[in-house]
Amino acid sequence: MEGDALYSIGELARRTGLTVKTVRFYSDRGIVAPTERSPAGHRRYDRAAAARLDLVRTLRELGLGLATVRKVAELDLPLPEVAAAHAEALAAQIRVLRLRHAVLTVVAQRGLTPEEADVMHQLARLTEDERRDLVEDFLQAVFDGLDGDPAFVGVRRSMTPEPPEDPGADQARAWVEWAELALDPDFRAGVRRMAQDLAADRAQDGTTGPRRDFTATVHDLAAPAVAAGIDPASPEADPVVEQLASRYAYFCGRPDDDALRRRLLRRLENVHDPRRERHARLLAVINRWSVPQSLSPVLDWSVAAVRARLR
Repeated sequence: MEGDALYSIGELARRTGLTVKTVRFYSDRGIVAPTERSPAGHRRYDRAAAARLDLVRTLRELGLGLATVRKVAELDLPLPEVAAAHAEALAAQIRVLRLRHAVLTVVAQRGLTPEEADVMHQLARLTEDERRDLVEDFLQAVFDGLDGDPAFVGVRRSMTPEPPEDPGADQARAWVEWAELALDPDFRAGVRRMAQDLAADRAQDGTTGPRRDFTATVHDLAAPAVAAGIDPASPEADPVVEQLASRYAYFCGRPDDDALRRRLLRRLENVHDPRRERHARLLAVINRWSVPQSLSPVLDWSVAAVRARLR
């Protein structure tokens, strides 16, 4: 059909890929009115009406409401302005859906009870201010009274989640799990003990500036023994334990004796909490940091080696 030819309602439906019922619906509401009617009363549409119907279909597929579609089609609203507002609304919906997906994924993976699932759902719905308050409350519980030591500025920063305004699915899931972990009183107490251990060690040797994390030193000393398959209770492990104790004595500014080795064991046991490693991994996902290497095998070995010699 070229020139001034008109489309019947059936032809217009076939041209646009819509049903006759849908075309009639838009026509009855005056959104795509017929150009004229035949002597028998049948509706006829010109090419401009067909183009208008194409626009209406596109806008509806994009999710715009009927009232908005009418205003855009009638040029009462500029399309770019409508598109921008709708895109913003969709972005908000996407963020909500990601958080819901995160909660459902965690519930499915961990087999949570309805009560636990409800807690996760509430955590996912926190506002930005509420999330910030939760993070600050957790950090305050861990570092209260220790903020005067410059070393804890970096430590505190390394334990601070900073979820983006528009998190990815993995970040949303990690945030929900981090929030659950941060609210666990037992986990808070464990992290607090680790911070206090570090503060006590630094007080013993008078260190004021930053220094290497002791767990990294433990990894460097014990990892080769783990890789070699050395039994932590065997004589072959003695030199490694001697090095661990010697290095820890240096850190603490104390002699290597039985009391120091018991203190070393307690420090290793406090650090060797699976939740601490999970916490570090969740932070890495939320903040898009490199995922830290697992210290679990090395800490397993070190705890067993030191404990065997104390017995």
